Amino acid sequence: MSQTAAISNQTRRWQEMDAAHHLHPFTTHKELAGKGARVITRAEGVYLYDSEGKRLIDGMAGLWCVQVGYGREELAEAGYKALKELSYYNNFFQTTNPYVAELSQKLADVCPKGIDRFFFANSGSEGNDSAVKIIRYFWNLQGKPNKKIFIARKKAYHGVTMVAASLSGLTHMHPQADLPLPGFVHVECPDWFAEGGERTPEEHGLITARSLEEKILELGAENVAAFVAEPIQGAGGLIIPPANYWPEIQRICRKYDVLLHVDEVICGFGRTGQWFGSDTFGIEPDMINMAKGLSSGYQPIAAVGLGKRVGDTVFNSDDEWSHGFTYSGHPVAAAVALANLEIIQKEKLVEKAGGTTGAHFQKKLAELADHPLVGQTRGVGLLGAIELVKNKKTREKYPDLGTVGAQCRNHCFAEGLIMRAIGDTMVLSPPLTITESEMDELFALARRCIDLTARDLGLV
Repeated sequence: MSQTAAISNQTRRWQEMDAAHHLHPFTTHKELAGKGARVITRAEGVYLYDSEGKRLIDGMAGLWCVQVGYGREELAEAGYKALKELSYYNNFFQTTNPYVAELSQKLADVCPKGIDRFFFANSGSEGNDSAVKIIRYFWNLQGKPNKKIFIARKKAYHGVTMVAASLSGLTHMHPQADLPLPGFVHVECPDWFAEGGERTPEEHGLITARSLEEKILELGAENVAAFVAEPIQGAGGLIIPPANYWPEIQRICRKYDVLLHVDEVICGFGRTGQWFGSDTFGIEPDMINMAKGLSSGYQPIAAVGLGKRVGDTVFNSDDEWSHGFTYSGHPVAAAVALANLEIIQKEKLVEKAGGTTGAHFQKKLAELADHPLVGQTRGVGLLGAIELVKNKKTREKYPDLGTVGAQCRNHCFAEGLIMRAIGDTMVLSPPLTITESEMDELFALARRCIDLTARDLGLV
């Protein structure tokens, strides 16, 4: 048997085992079983390699998370050292470990001003679930037990636990589990490209921000616990608010004494060109949730950061805080996260994302706007979106929303590029370590795949 045949046989064996026993996230399993899953076997830098030897440039940093690139020996060594020294012990029973203590201090140093106490979880979903419990507990301690309603936004993504999915405004997630739960409502989001009509982005920003005030007045401020939002909405289609949006949101939250919980899972750790999206947009959150870039995806870890008002109230309570996970502050995950943050600082990846690296990325992204299939490009730092449209002037999309995006995404995989399709919005979020030459390669492939999609549509 030739080496090529042996590789193909091994791939088929993995695909058969996977189809028989593995439930994937967000997947139509019957369809996947029919064609076989893509098997990724190794990664280095900004590149992935599948079981057939095909190389793909990862324009999505895994799932918005691999800030420092793949295959970093420093992170492997940090995890190995922790595994040898303290493979596991819990943080219950008035116990801690050196790694989580040092990580807590490091986060206090880099987080938005005032965020300096942290609860650790294992995913962004768990973090937002925990944040809801913290916020409910806070209002109980404040003697305001009726403040229990959470307001989030349409097209928001906050995770998949029962609570986090209820916060999420991506409604296709709701019917299978009879969600959202009671006490979770949604207001408009600043998606100017899809919904702004004849308004300017700034006009649309104010109108959508004020939908929060309208909802608070409808529900009664005495019943509203918190507003929960991403600085930039990621999985909703990379929705970047205009400059006047967040100041108006903050004014409204302060006026009605509604806590502002900012979901930094995608925007955190340099993605927007500053440490956090809150820094980029001048947000002063009461709490934040973070995951993904916290460890660059090398280990599962998340953290809820508390500002002074919430943190002091919870910490000074005489009650036992009745919440926690077996793996909260896991020593190996904390050690890897700590080493990851040290790489980000040492290599000045945040500064580069907000400077030369980000500037080159945004320049190459903007060059795609001249394509006849592209209605808009937009981005911040190392985030980018490309709107595929039927009519550039009117922003009209093609019928059967998502079909054109799926065609483009399939061309991307075939050509060696990972670029995500959210409906007909193509999204990019590469590792912060990407070089200018790698960006040039990425965008050359992106243009080719958009060209191929245009050909499918009969435009060329």
